[in-house]
Amino acid sequence: MSEQVRHNCGFSVAHTLHDAHRFIRSLQHRGREAAGIAAVGDNRIDVIKWAGGVERFDITDLHKILPSPNYHTYMAHVRYATRGRKDRILEDAHPHVVGGRAEHRDNHIMIWDCDMAAVHNGQVDREYYQEVPLDLLKTTCDTEALLHVYRMHGEYNFLRRIPGAYTMAIADKRKRDVMVLRDRTGIKPGVLSWKDGKYGVASEDIAYRKNGGDYVEDLEPGSIYHLTAEGNYTKETLFDPSLAHCFFEWNYIADVDSILNAVSVRRIRESLGEVLAGEFRPADADVVTFLPRCPEVAARAYARRARLPFEPVFYKMRGERSFQGTTAADRKQSIGENLHLLPGAERVLEGKTVVMIDDSIVRGNNSKRARDLLYREAKVKKAYLVSYTPPIGIIGKDGVPRGCHFGVDMPPDPPAGEEFIARGRTEEEIGRQMGMPVAYISVEGMLAAYERSGMPEKNLCTYCIGGRHPFAGCAAHIGAKANPVQLSLLGRD
Repeated sequence: MSEQVRHNCGFSVAHTLHDAHRFIRSLQHRGREAAGIAAVGDNRIDVIKWAGGVERFDITDLHKILPSPNYHTYMAHVRYATRGRKDRILEDAHPHVVGGRAEHRDNHIMIWDCDMAAVHNGQVDREYYQEVPLDLLKTTCDTEALLHVYRMHGEYNFLRRIPGAYTMAIADKRKRDVMVLRDRTGIKPGVLSWKDGKYGVASEDIAYRKNGGDYVEDLEPGSIYHLTAEGNYTKETLFDPSLAHCFFEWNYIADVDSILNAVSVRRIRESLGEVLAGEFRPADADVVTFLPRCPEVAARAYARRARLPFEPVFYKMRGERSFQGTTAADRKQSIGENLHLLPGAERVLEGKTVVMIDDSIVRGNNSKRARDLLYREAKVKKAYLVSYTPPIGIIGKDGVPRGCHFGVDMPPDPPAGEEFIARGRTEEEIGRQMGMPVAYISVEGMLAAYERSGMPEKNLCTYCIGGRHPFAGCAAHIGAKANPVQLSLLGRD
């Protein structure tokens, strides 16, 4: 497998440095490995990025480095890397730039007077930017290459040439506005929001709502938003949407209190738990629990529907997600150090049969740690591992190995030691591999949960669990054309 940077990230565009910092702090669940901010002024773009979480760089000192009178807009980003070298975390972190003078300061980098800068959530395959010479690139990150595509063709042809997967903000020193582009599939989320009389953008509405702002609308797929220095915006829609929203955003990635594409994350997870209880309720079950923290809503709904007691029995020392570790070793260390039994759990669980709800089973590392805690320390009689996401990474009915090409750390061709536990195995075989019985929600059941929550099946990307490729209906992928009324926009710089 080629060494690439693939990531699922979070970003915001705001009009004060304080807001930008707070917004990405509220999006920390989308990435914890690096953070960065681009400060945009009249004819100037300056960037700072640092290793670790958002709070690793104090806002007071950021103000000293990027004094407010010099800038009118800020693009901020949190990232989890899923490929690339650990010694390149800072270089590969966002914002990515063209031009500028870099100063390396151990665990952070400052880049002064850039020509362009971009932050991005998603992943774009190399086939869509092959024209960018490799010797022009300083990193292995697709975002840097995409910035060069924009530089060569402008924002309108960028949107036409590259079907996905991206929600992306670009600052260009030649222009006063900051541009935000969302591809026509809408795979990755993005919202237009409002705070203190000015419009901005974030990956999730929760970033604004937790910090005194208001949600306005989901970014329309196939559109470009121009955010002015004064805090206004204009929108241009170039393509009719060919929707393929990533279901994994609701199942796992997004904050439970976010509303993505007009559908509540909390309601989706409740519905998944209800459907799962209708499909699988072992007769010997005594109690329901969950692997913290994401599956709690679904587990409570499962317990209500199954008429079983609900008991939280695990805790995590930190809110970090082991899934976001850079390597398999990082993920294993995060799980071992972070996941523990609550005091007194042994008295509640000893000799009982437990249904343990998880959001998904990709590699099985987290679940194996929980299994050991339940059997060895809590001395349960039996534990069922039950996932409200169908098997990920299977071989599709078309014979194509599944996974994610679009921004989540589930490549279809994983490296040795990071294989999908479900690939080539039945549920019974997965159970033997996990050391406990395993059950999954059916694909039909998961999609029914989405339908009843207001998200039609036809608007979802389910590629990683055997569905169709999300670009199958896109203009650039099959040769369809943009809206005739808007064709005149294409080619503008």
